[in-house]
Amino acid sequence: MIKPGKPVKDISIKKGDTIDSIFDQMSKSGGFESKNLVDGLNILTSMIEDKSCLKFMSFVGAVVSTGLRGVITDMVKNKMCDVIITTCGALDHDIARHYSNYLEGSFTMDDGELMEKEIHRLGNVLVPMKSYGPLIEEKMQCFLQKAYKDGKKEMSTHDVTKMIGENLGEDSFLYWANKNKIPVIVPGIMDGAVGSQIWMFSQSHNDFRLNVASDGDLLSGLIFKAKKSGALMIGGGISKHHTLWWNQYRDGLDYAVYITTAQEFDGSLSGALVREAISWGKVTKNAKQTTIHAEATTILPFIYSALLAKLK
Repeated sequence: MIKPGKPVKDISIKKGDTIDSIFDQMSKSGGFESKNLVDGLNILTSMIEDKSCLKFMSFVGAVVSTGLRGVITDMVKNKMCDVIITTCGALDHDIARHYSNYLEGSFTMDDGELMEKEIHRLGNVLVPMKSYGPLIEEKMQCFLQKAYKDGKKEMSTHDVTKMIGENLGEDSFLYWANKNKIPVIVPGIMDGAVGSQIWMFSQSHNDFRLNVASDGDLLSGLIFKAKKSGALMIGGGISKHHTLWWNQYRDGLDYAVYITTAQEFDGSLSGALVREAISWGKVTKNAKQTTIHAEATTILPFIYSALLAKLK
């Protein structure tokens, strides 16, 4: 039998209202994505406060090219996750932005003209060529050579990300992941500048190996011991899927919050709502879960601010 909920209440914001009070009003506003946003905040609060929960954070690399890198870095610094799963682009941008600057642009700029000026465009972010490929090549070859001389002739992706974090500074999410002993796993590491540099290094060091199966050893060791697990998934693709995939081995996530702009009608993984993962055993039937339909750079800063207000 269908039972209607409580009356919808108007949001009334006054000068000096805290973000916590605004989220509370949004929880009573009835719709549309504001309700999912508040649900997401409450789920993340419960997940982070649950000491028995193994906490994942996954995100697509593109967001690290934006100022959202600072929010992600702060979340890692404040130990809001135990494991990170991301894409090679996140490593590329973390290195590039530590040593150089990206620039503001627009979605409507002339890409032919940008190419002539040796500037890449990532949406409305401009990436000077000198800040990307050549810089990452120089730094990665240096990092790898140093590790090789120290006797590291076989590395997993979490070894690679730890190595990079050891060489960056406090503005970097990889730095804080390394400092806080949070493994960063990159299942598609060959799809980016860092991965290409690993391949190039192996061409001149025949005894050097990248062992991605070792990442599975690390994940299985964590997953099979976890009493509960949860995830904040920022964007879709391989980082989201890898998070869900490994959690099916413990009967699924107990907490799940997914932020996406993708649509589910084309059957893509990125468009799949969290509830679809229940049918695959990747999210438990009774999980606290929601999908927030929003662009991450507009939403995550407010979620993070509200988390800081709510967490004890």
